[in-house]
Amino acid sequence: MLKWILEFYYWTVLALENVKLKEIDLYEPINKYFKRKGYEVYGEVKDCDVAVIKDDLLIIVELKLNLSVDLLIQATKRQRLSEHVYIAIPRPKKHNPRSKKWRDTCHLIRRLELGLILVSFTEKQRRVEVVLEPTPFHRPISAGKAKYLRQAIIKEINGRSGDYNVGGSSRKQIMTAYRESCIQIASYLEEHGELSPKELLQLGTNKKTQSILSKNYYGWFVRIRRGIYALSAKGKREIKEYPDLVAYYRK
Repeated sequence: MLKWILEFYYWTVLALENVKLKEIDLYEPINKYFKRKGYEVYGEVKDCDVAVIKDDLLIIVELKLNLSVDLLIQATKRQRLSEHVYIAIPRPKKHNPRSKKWRDTCHLIRRLELGLILVSFTEKQRRVEVVLEPTPFHRPISAGKAKYLRQAIIKEINGRSGDYNVGGSSRKQIMTAYRESCIQIASYLEEHGELSPKELLQLGTNKKTQSILSKNYYGWFVRIRRGIYALSAKGKREIKEYPDLVAYYRK
């Protein structure tokens, strides 16, 4: 008898694994999770997938098989009814909580003040994991954590002489403040010949001139002797790709 039960269980699980999940498959584990915490749980109440209540506290859970914009819109609409709204999805098969994509996704959900529940479907159990609680988003705190990035953006903008990039381009080489500084130095070296960092500074290059020449990241410069630099053959060839900037710095 035991052997038959185990065999039946094995084939049942195998069949379940081959059946595509449906949104209703999320309901039972969500139901059990909240009931264990002392809540009353109701399915499909006034277009809400799951309504959870205890005393005057109303929690709404929206069930979907994938995280999508439509799900986020639907969940934010539910915030008109309650401050406590969760979205629940199956745990992704290749879930990596440390990946940048996942961290960015969680930031968006947190920014919308939504909760996030992942439901794992294994052979033995259905496990519910509350990843995020629907708590208020503190924008000043978030902005404070990103103040160094903000400063870096402003510094980068101040280091450019103009807009030489097309927003949204990904494969085209980006004109950064560092690259522009290298082009400026290269332009002066091509025009005036061998120069020292001090002479380049007098012509208008920035305080990182010595570092740029020493590190020679693009291979555009060559050290002739101590404290004196010239433009390399590679530099002469490659700055021709930036005629507008070269002309700008030779004015």
